[in-house]
Amino acid sequence: MKRIALKIEYDGTSYAGWQRQVNAMTIQQRIEDALKDTLGLETPVIGAGRTDAGVHARGQVAHFDTGLDIPGDRYAFILNQKLPPDIRIRESRECASSFHARKSAIGKHYRYTLFVSRQDTAIFRNFSCHIPVKLDLEKMKEAATFLEGEHDFSAFRAAGSNIVGTVRTIYDLTVTGEGDLIHIDVTGNGFLYNMVRIIAGTLTEVGKGKLEPETVREILEIKDRTLAGMTMPAKGLIMEEVFYDRDRLEQYLNNKE
Repeated sequence: MKRIALKIEYDGTSYAGWQRQVNAMTIQQRIEDALKDTLGLETPVIGAGRTDAGVHARGQVAHFDTGLDIPGDRYAFILNQKLPPDIRIRESRECASSFHARKSAIGKHYRYTLFVSRQDTAIFRNFSCHIPVKLDLEKMKEAATFLEGEHDFSAFRAAGSNIVGTVRTIYDLTVTGEGDLIHIDVTGNGFLYNMVRIIAGTLTEVGKGKLEPETVREILEIKDRTLAGMTMPAKGLIMEEVFYDRDRLEQYLNNKE
């Protein structure tokens, strides 16, 4: 039995997220259907993370097991012939049987993008959240520093979430401007449900002047979801990379400095 790892890119606009559902099309289902067409049998695919409806990925990782003697690096080409154009296998390879797309991950990098302009964008409409007022980038950067490190992120999880452990570590949180775009890059060891989108919403409130940067630290300490910003729309979020190698993670973080 071989274990095959996939690196997957997708535009999540038309999908109900990663995880297979009964009454809606998902990324996982598309890939499993393509594998069934290729291998002739049901083949479960395990993803690194369950991205929500409308969320995109440049670096989603998944794995599956097969007894067929197809070279691992051939699956990218084969599957891409059967997948729709908004899902692409960027890379495939045979990996160790001990590798697990979710359990072996040591970190993830997400990017949330804001389009800051009086008028919305046609080009980036599916990959950014439109903000029609000017944002104070420097205040957003200052607020971001309070979220780095290990904290209890109870205030930054979706209301009603029943996850028991709410302590996570953010290795890096960077806010950068690129013309009309503002990118919020968050890298951490794990994330609560909607955590990145709530962080983006809170930093946006800071940028608008509705919250002071120091207030973000208070929100963390009080652990009250109602004090943090809104959960931003899914379309602005991209899963950029999943880290499995400590050296690769450190290389990425060092290059951010």
